[in-house]
Amino acid sequence: MDGHEVWLAECVKLNLEPNARRYAEGTRTSQDAAEQLGCDVAHIAKSIVFKGEMSAIVVITSGANRVDRKRKLKRILGYKPSMTDADYIIENTGYAPGGVPPFGHLKPCIVLMDEDLFQYDIVWGAGGSADSVFPITPDELCERSGALVGDVKQ
Repeated sequence: MDGHEVWLAECVKLNLEPNARRYAEGTRTSQDAAEQLGCDVAHIAKSIVFKGEMSAIVVITSGANRVDRKRKLKRILGYKPSMTDADYIIENTGYAPGGVPPFGHLKPCIVLMDEDLFQYDIVWGAGGSADSVFPITPDELCERSGALVGDVKQ
């Protein structure tokens, strides 16, 4: 199974039937996804993975934003999480970079969601692979991911 199929199986466990879309041209970056969807990059809910003290930390933020790891994440977590590499991301979420979904991780992760996403009616998250995305409301995204909401953007 590829990452998208793994994620869809995790969605079944969550009683969720996402309206996922796949694009042969790829959706690896927020800009790629926005171009495929014909939307503003700000509507992409990108998942960025950091190394925490006990588990991976998945930060969901707008594709237009950067995460302030040194100041804002440190204030929320009590420490500054470390940068990661592809092996760490795959090992701790079950998905490769460019396809990490906001929920449905194969190991427990701490999930933080940028409050900035709540200004949009619909956002688009990665669907487990670098060629898949799905639409979701910010409220449902927060609920499904179990995210702690805060200001994490630079």
